[in-house]
Amino acid sequence: MKETLWNEGGKLMIDLKKLAQWISDLDEDAVMDALHDFVAANPSQEEAQEVVNACQRGMAMVGELFEKNEYYVGDLIFSGEILANALEVLKPVLGAKDAAKAGSIVLGTVEGDLHDIGKNIFKGMAEAAGFEVYDLGIDQSAGAFVAKIKEVKPAIVGMSGVLTLALDSMKSIVVALEEAGLRKDLKVIIGGNPVTEDACRNIGADAFTINAAEGVKICKSWVAQ
Repeated sequence: MKETLWNEGGKLMIDLKKLAQWISDLDEDAVMDALHDFVAANPSQEEAQEVVNACQRGMAMVGELFEKNEYYVGDLIFSGEILANALEVLKPVLGAKDAAKAGSIVLGTVEGDLHDIGKNIFKGMAEAAGFEVYDLGIDQSAGAFVAKIKEVKPAIVGMSGVLTLALDSMKSIVVALEEAGLRKDLKVIIGGNPVTEDACRNIGADAFTINAAEGVKICKSWVAQ
């Protein structure tokens, strides 16, 4: 991938438009080759952040393709893996100051449900958008959500579920948050096949989605306010 790099002011730079397109195209080899060359050139934190931003634009393009039914769930999962690997390569040059996050999210599949594909897709896309995500895992009780929220004090809590019974668990979690005095300053988003506008209202969530890319957009709008 040497042809994708050029010298500018004595420094080796990376073609950000091409990088975003490679993410969108799910071209993992091209992404990794370019990033390894970039990191080897000892870039600044600011330059590394520009590369992260390009990766985020690529992930946004993946989300748009998914919304247009041009990409499928498997493509979203793979794009999340590419993004995670890309960030791992960039870690040495990002440094602690790069940790200015969009916000934090506590995320989990609710009690009684063992599905995690949708949750994992949302997690990958949220992290690509700059969120710090605390993933509880699957089959998580109201108590587990409350404990983690008390610990990390996130801006948002995301609850996922594929089974219809997940709706009852989601409602129980919101009730537990209210009883613990945690609901007032916390945004709640729910996702999964059974969620609807009526279910969202009944559960007491602030928003619902069955599309990970749309969910991330909602979360970004919340922290931008």
